[in-house]
Amino acid sequence: MLVVKVGGAEGNALDNVLIDLAPRRDYVLVHGGSNEVDRLAEALGRPIRWITSPSGIVSRYTDRETMEVFTMALAGKLNTAIVSRLQSLGAPAVGLSGVDGGLLTGRRKEAVRAVDNGRVLLVKDDHSGTVEHVNGSLIQLLFEAGYVPVVSPPGVTPQGELINADADRVAAHIAVAMKADALILLTNVPGLLREPSDPSSLIAYVPRERLRYFMDFAYGRMKKKLIAAEEALKGGVTRVVIAASQPPDPVERALEGTGTVIS
Repeated sequence: MLVVKVGGAEGNALDNVLIDLAPRRDYVLVHGGSNEVDRLAEALGRPIRWITSPSGIVSRYTDRETMEVFTMALAGKLNTAIVSRLQSLGAPAVGLSGVDGGLLTGRRKEAVRAVDNGRVLLVKDDHSGTVEHVNGSLIQLLFEAGYVPVVSPPGVTPQGELINADADRVAAHIAVAMKADALILLTNVPGLLREPSDPSSLIAYVPRERLRYFMDFAYGRMKKKLIAAEEALKGGVTRVVIAASQPPDPVERALEGTGTVIS
């Protein structure tokens, strides 16, 4: 069984991924939607703000209004569009947000540390959170009935509060819960690059025991992909591949080892 996550940033080729997945019945698809969130936020007059952690991880600042936009864009518009496209390709897709059936439950962070002009601040009104439990029985029920699940954040706390959970790490948690053979993280670059502006500087293989060392080559959101890879491997997933979504058959290519293989 596979867990495939496709990014939502500019430059991803979502339709390539869906065409490649459509004949299969052995996967959970997890999607982000950062570009869609940004577009909707601008249209609603709620421009997105970004925060950078002391370790250099960049994430969306999610106050209450931004959480509303996030939910509309991902769990509403984009998830529905992906499910519709898969069904048009013959795949019996079912769309789920992390709220449905308590699929992704976790906790909201009490505060987020952010760097602003060299100062470290505590941001206390951010609705980001960490997934702590995946309702794997719900996914298994869908598999047994012949469906393929398409999952998006947000997650939810036991008290019913929505949390903005990172989609790469969501995919890792699902891969662990479902005892997946592989986690495929498809993005808008060929994989982990030694030099972010040079696609030819691809790092083709990262041994699990040296993953922390290779964090030094990760910039921006690539750091979260490596964190997700580390969590998946610690949870028993044997292989993670970070690869490009743009070429034809991106899932098959990733399974063949194209991209950055972490194992």
